[in-house]
Amino acid sequence: MTAKPAAAAARATVYGYPRQGPNRELKKAIEGYWKGRVDAAALRETAAELRRGTWQQLAESGVHDVPTGDFSYYDHVLDTSVMVGAVPGRHRAAVDADALDGYFAMARGTQDVAPLEMTKWFDTNYHYLVPELGPDTVFTADSAKQVAECAEALALGHTPRPVLVGPVTYLLLAKPAPGVAADFEPLTLLDRLLPVYAEVLADLRAAGAAWVQLDEPALVQDRTPAELNAAARAYRELGGLADRPKLLVASYFGRLGEALTVLAKAPVDGLALDFTESGAGNLDDLAAAGGLPGKRLVAGVVNGRNIWINDYEKSLATLGTLLGLADRVDVSASCSLLHVPLDADAERGIDPQIARWLAFARQKTEEIVVLARGLTGGTDTIAAELAANRADLASRAGATLTRDPAVRARTAAVTDADGRRSQPYTERSAAQRAHLGLPLLPTTTIGSFPQTTELRTARADLRAGRIDEAGYEERIKDEIREVLSFQEKAGLDVLVHGEPERNDMVQYFAEQLTGYLATQHGWVQSYGTRYVRPPVLAGDISRPEPMTVRWTTYAQSLTARPVKGMLTGPVTMLAWSFVRDDQPLGDTARQVALALRDEVNDLEASGTSVIQVDEPALRETLPLRAAEHAAYLEWATESFRLATGGVRPDTQIHTHMCYAEFGDIVQAIDDLDADVISLEAARSHMQVARELAAHGYPREAGPGVYDIHSPRIPSTEEAATLLRKGLEAIPASRLWVNPDCGLKTRGWPETRASLENLVAAAREIRAELPTEAA
Repeated sequence: MTAKPAAAAARATVYGYPRQGPNRELKKAIEGYWKGRVDAAALRETAAELRRGTWQQLAESGVHDVPTGDFSYYDHVLDTSVMVGAVPGRHRAAVDADALDGYFAMARGTQDVAPLEMTKWFDTNYHYLVPELGPDTVFTADSAKQVAECAEALALGHTPRPVLVGPVTYLLLAKPAPGVAADFEPLTLLDRLLPVYAEVLADLRAAGAAWVQLDEPALVQDRTPAELNAAARAYRELGGLADRPKLLVASYFGRLGEALTVLAKAPVDGLALDFTESGAGNLDDLAAAGGLPGKRLVAGVVNGRNIWINDYEKSLATLGTLLGLADRVDVSASCSLLHVPLDADAERGIDPQIARWLAFARQKTEEIVVLARGLTGGTDTIAAELAANRADLASRAGATLTRDPAVRARTAAVTDADGRRSQPYTERSAAQRAHLGLPLLPTTTIGSFPQTTELRTARADLRAGRIDEAGYEERIKDEIREVLSFQEKAGLDVLVHGEPERNDMVQYFAEQLTGYLATQHGWVQSYGTRYVRPPVLAGDISRPEPMTVRWTTYAQSLTARPVKGMLTGPVTMLAWSFVRDDQPLGDTARQVALALRDEVNDLEASGTSVIQVDEPALRETLPLRAAEHAAYLEWATESFRLATGGVRPDTQIHTHMCYAEFGDIVQAIDDLDADVISLEAARSHMQVARELAAHGYPREAGPGVYDIHSPRIPSTEEAATLLRKGLEAIPASRLWVNPDCGLKTRGWPETRASLENLVAAAREIRAELPTEAA
């Protein structure tokens, strides 16, 4: 096909960009600041250098207007809370004393003050800080960050487009502040919030911003008529301001549906829409709404959440159709490029043929620029790029890596019986109690212990050849012995080996399974200064040999107490990887589940009586529209049962989930048929325990009493108070005591003190319980 030239030259742009820098310079500077090795001025200069580098790279590649304000020291939703003055009362003194330290206190807490709750950003693995609002919340504008970064870009000769979280999404993401009635709806504060946004917009116009982007991803979810009316009112008011820049309202992660008509009718100057994850939905809805006459459309035709190269011909066909539906059509990724690594060219260990299939943020920017050029000048202007793209797509489609007949045959042979335990939970639980002999309110941890500098150095020494495999394994054994010794002295009941040999809970397994590829520099922000390297799931999955049995059985040999085998579940293996896009997710999940089933069975055969299969991404991966929930949850829960269904009744299967909203998937949690589930609950004040009780969840559960994403050490009384709240919802006979999540990111001093307090709290509560509770 030959695309018709656009009426106006199409421009290339992006919604947002990775923040960390090529070598995670931001992470190092912030953590240096926390430790007192970097002062505030040096931290700010590092941040400024990273922004300058990003804008320069974008401009040189051909991007027209560069995003500003999307850069963050920790989280862009927290930045929005600062911008609108929504600082919790408990943090106000810290913010007033030092804005930067107060900002980090809201994110991480202090020994005396709890941080904001943290949860997942829609269906991604990025975590945001949840705004706390109430009927007494007073909003005040603080546009300093946005104005400064806009002015910074202008001074460097760029065309800035400040990016703000939109007011409707901000309020829909918020929760009632502690002490506020649970049924309070933050969206009722919209009329109070809009004047603050108006003030920020006026400040940005005065600073030289021609356009401002307002992100409204919450509108791709199911929304009530009242919520859609609120969106209409918000953009009618903001669009009607006399003193404002042009407004680009951006949505992503799916189909807008009814909200598209609302925004199309609003007096704003442009919309940015996702044309990848929405399928043909946004395109059809836009046509049905009569297009965007007189407005700008930013078309997200390059997938901003996965790392496969774009199909230029397919994207140009979509763009060509869109030309008649808006005054001008510009080209972008489907969402911020925050969700992909920085630069595929930095990878040196990937097969050159496979490297041709990959596009990280920098390569996606180049794809956007090529598509904008082709849309403007016709396909003849990008003939060479089109030919190379066709060849790369054909290379991937025909690669033997992507298909393993033996794996496909095994997956096709799976029966319903493979995904069921041999006995119901009531019978299994009795067998497990007899076999394990655990006390009331058994204590355990989630799996990982601190990943010390010494451990990271050992891995680096092994890779560099400074130590051999035998030397490395001795270091791992020393760490396991220390972790086991501490747990026994602290009084924990079910132990873990601490996972010192593991670099990441997904990557570690991916490196031992066929079909996966690991990157060296593919870092993606998960939260704050925590970055992960999602592996690339490129082909069919199988397990050549046991992955965890050796270290688990070694740990068990050091103690008479049960040691949990630790695995990552099939849904999380998909969600925290860059998954293949050439077959249904459910098919891939079954392949991973069968590989894990082999590992579970080998662990049991080696004498492991407690096996934890973590699924923290079960809720995260839930589709944003309710109509799609049932199909997803069917294959997601089936894959977990397939991984765990082959063990004996007296083998106890645990799972773990964290930092998500669990209330709407409690039935799916039940359907997993795990014997014990541990869940994050400390920051949300045991909300999940109440949700389990409301559902009538019949199995054992451990809502967390230690927030591991904060450096603060919970006291014995604090942990006991949370346990008492848990007991209001879950009977003592089914309640476990554990942290919220793994301890990998914590230091040893705080870990020791916190776990000792956790065990002391469990003992205190046991002593309070009547004898018949057992």
